[in-house]
Amino acid sequence: MMNYILPLLIFAGLGLLAGILLTAISKAFAVKTDARLEAVQNALPQVNCGACGFSGCNAYADAIVNQGAEINKCNPGGEETANKIGEIMGIDAGDIQPVSAFVHCRGTCEASPSRFEFDGISSCAAANRFYKGAKQCENGCLGLGDCLAVCSEGAIKICNGVAFIDEELCKGCGLCAKACPKGLISIRRKNQRTDVVCKSEAHAKITKKLCKNGCVGCKLCEKACPSGAMKVENNFASIDYDKCINCGMCAEACKLGVIRLKK
Repeated sequence: MMNYILPLLIFAGLGLLAGILLTAISKAFAVKTDARLEAVQNALPQVNCGACGFSGCNAYADAIVNQGAEINKCNPGGEETANKIGEIMGIDAGDIQPVSAFVHCRGTCEASPSRFEFDGISSCAAANRFYKGAKQCENGCLGLGDCLAVCSEGAIKICNGVAFIDEELCKGCGLCAKACPKGLISIRRKNQRTDVVCKSEAHAKITKKLCKNGCVGCKLCEKACPSGAMKVENNFASIDYDKCINCGMCAEACKLGVIRLKK
């Protein structure tokens, strides 16, 4: 009988000794974690969009707790998330401006007809590799919905061959901007009243042939802008949203309606 009991006792003793040693080692070499880290991670929406400038929500949380990163960089979370993190960290979140995405194109099917029928994969990225897409304007929205596919808020619709974004639903995560192969989507403040709806780099005469809603680079908007926010480069107008004061004078000066003025 002892031939069976003795080995079992030895193995049990070794197991107990190993358990004690592992417990002691784990306590001796334990890495102390800041309780605020998990709290900040839970406060973030876990969209992992990268709009904050970090690889994901957990990386941003680590940067806030351990590197002193600003707490108001989460666009999808907005003011609510920033205030939660501010309570955790014991600091003021500051003024949070809600943001949304905007598509700089109104090259509808009537304004910019197709040059050919594309029968490949229904993807803007795929179509863009094939002569930059089927539309006459090579810089315009292809309308195949790559931006729509990545939007988790249902804020994007494809209407008449062009993507449109519902500002009320949009959280400003920027995933649609990353998905657009034409670079037509930008993220700006929701209170922004003026936007340019074209990014055509063609000369004026060519632009008018390619799209009825295209910018001809006449510079009337640039001359009318009192804050220096409007610039015409590469044959199309663009707005520096940081300088824009929402006066609407650029939209009034534009004779072609290329600059949208939101009421």
